[in-house]
Amino acid sequence: MKKIFDEVTSLDQKCYEAYALSEDILMEHAASALCDAVKQRASEGARVLVLCGPGNNGGDGLAAARMLHTDYDVSVVLPYGAKSKMARLQEKRFLAVGGAIVHDILEADVYVDALFGSGLSKALDAKACEIFKNINAKDGVKISCDIPSGLGDAICSAEVFRADISVSMGAYKLAFFEDFAKDFIGEIVVANLGISRMLYEGSAKTYLLDADDMRLPYRESKNSNKGNFGHTCVVMGEKEGAAILASTAALHFGSGLVSVMTHAKTSIPPYIMSTTSLPKNTSALVVGMGLGSHDEIESLLLSYEGPMVIDADLFYKPLIKRLIKQKDNLVLTPHPKEFASLLKICDVADVDVHEIQSNRFHYVRAFITRFPNITLLLKGANSIIAHDGILYVNTQGSNVLSKGGSGDVLSGMIGALLAQNYSPTNAAISASLAHALAGNNIKSNNYALNPLDLCEGIKCL
Repeated sequence: MKKIFDEVTSLDQKCYEAYALSEDILMEHAASALCDAVKQRASEGARVLVLCGPGNNGGDGLAAARMLHTDYDVSVVLPYGAKSKMARLQEKRFLAVGGAIVHDILEADVYVDALFGSGLSKALDAKACEIFKNINAKDGVKISCDIPSGLGDAICSAEVFRADISVSMGAYKLAFFEDFAKDFIGEIVVANLGISRMLYEGSAKTYLLDADDMRLPYRESKNSNKGNFGHTCVVMGEKEGAAILASTAALHFGSGLVSVMTHAKTSIPPYIMSTTSLPKNTSALVVGMGLGSHDEIESLLLSYEGPMVIDADLFYKPLIKRLIKQKDNLVLTPHPKEFASLLKICDVADVDVHEIQSNRFHYVRAFITRFPNITLLLKGANSIIAHDGILYVNTQGSNVLSKGGSGDVLSGMIGALLAQNYSPTNAAISASLAHALAGNNIKSNNYALNPLDLCEGIKCL
């Protein structure tokens, strides 16, 4: 996993003070990384248009334009002029080598956005939005310097540069991983600024997950039986399909036994057991999906001492607050609307879905600050897993998972890992990654997912 930072100004400052690296040196390395991105995607002589802003992000772009000049057909647009000390210096250097500053958005093979970086604190003005509307409609490779202009913490402008590649300066920034950013950032490349990332970055409390962080429940011992791999019990509510999907996923993800707890007559797969009471050997309980108005389980949930996955309808019931205060071996898996209800019931915040989606990391941190012993998995285009002040971001998921029932499968998968003695946080991390990767491996159109496809897919990871 890789570190993610809310801001990098303090990291740059450390370079100046601790390593005697000047602002100029860092900018030259940033520009060199931009040049590498251009060279890897366009041959010599290609037309390159660099859009430069008034600050140091524009300085990076001007320095890159200087380095590319003569090898490429380079033009620079400075719609707001060069205002910072370093931007003015880089403009002088670019002009000194014979570089051209133009006023129109020319046709190009490569467009480099160096207008505004990760320090953007307000939405783009109409002038910038019109520029990006024009560029986004054009063909050609699009490369952003640091972060696509128009994106920032809790900001998504009316028009945003749609990058194919984002060259992040020094480290991963949190703004890359908001849900609204996923359509704009493209591939992320982290630029070396003249010092190793280990020295540049320092400590962090937010991490980017990758496939290597997934720990599948492989069976190492040959002398084993079904009892060695736990018993997952799924509570069935009014919508029986949700429980069937969760229980099927739990069995496919390694749970030795899986039961569905129900008082209704229902048809379940032959490999799932049916019970009217909680089995004594239950290793993990999965509850909430399809629950509806089924309220007879309060005493069961309050008395059960094992690990539990809570999803869906339980986030709208006051019982959730009692469970969170009483237990510390819970995994909560809300989507944004459910999270809004959870925040309100637990007296953390009274906000709507739009506010949550604009500030996902803020509200996740607010929740785990209040309840540090709970593991939270906030679903989304980039799912966030959080526990005890540490956040993990899973960007592996795709739009194939935007289908009813896929969340039920995820809950069953987490329950299966809990039953096999994973910690709540490790269960949430590995199940979330496996769920996403299984979706990516499905060979069909991206609109065609059947949640049972995920159950099949996790068998082949």
